[in-house]
Order: sequence, then C-alpha cells, then structure tokens
Amino acid sequence: MNISIITTMSYNDIIESFGVGIILVAYFLNVFSFIPKKGKFYFTLNIIGASIVCYTSVLINYIPFIMLEGTWGIVSLFGLIRILKK
Repeated sequence: MNISIITTMSYNDIIESFGVGIILVAYFLNVFSFIPKKGKFYFTLNIIGASIVCYTSVLINYIPFIMLEGTWGIVSLFGLIRILKK
C-alpha cells in the first residue's frame, strides 16, 4: 500500500472509511455466525456505521449515498426497536 494515499485522504475520507469498516465488520461477523443475524449488536453496528457514512455523504453532498446509508440506518433502527420490544 502506498503511504502517500493515506496522507492525501481528507477528513471525510477517513471518517467515511471508518463507518464503512464498521458496516463490513458487522457483515463479516454475521456471515461467519460470530454474532446472531437478528441480534442487538448486529443492528447497533449497522446503525453506527450507516450513520457515519450518511453524515460524511451529507458533508460532500453525495445524494445517492445519503439515500442508501440513511435508509440502511433507519431500517437497522427499526430492526433494533423490534428486538428491544420483545
């Protein structure tokens, strides 16, 4: 990996990469059954990751990702609420 790539990343790139990383970790843990598919932790990771990515997409005014990550976060929030009500 070229070090200059890391040093040229903007604030938005770094924060968005962190958010995407959270979503990918949640997906990995879910696919390999380290966490339950419909568990609180899975939904929480998705809410946090999607919220971060949505926030950085707002900063750069990238509407497709605002819609995608906003929806991803809201759906995950509803999933978490449904679990907490049980």
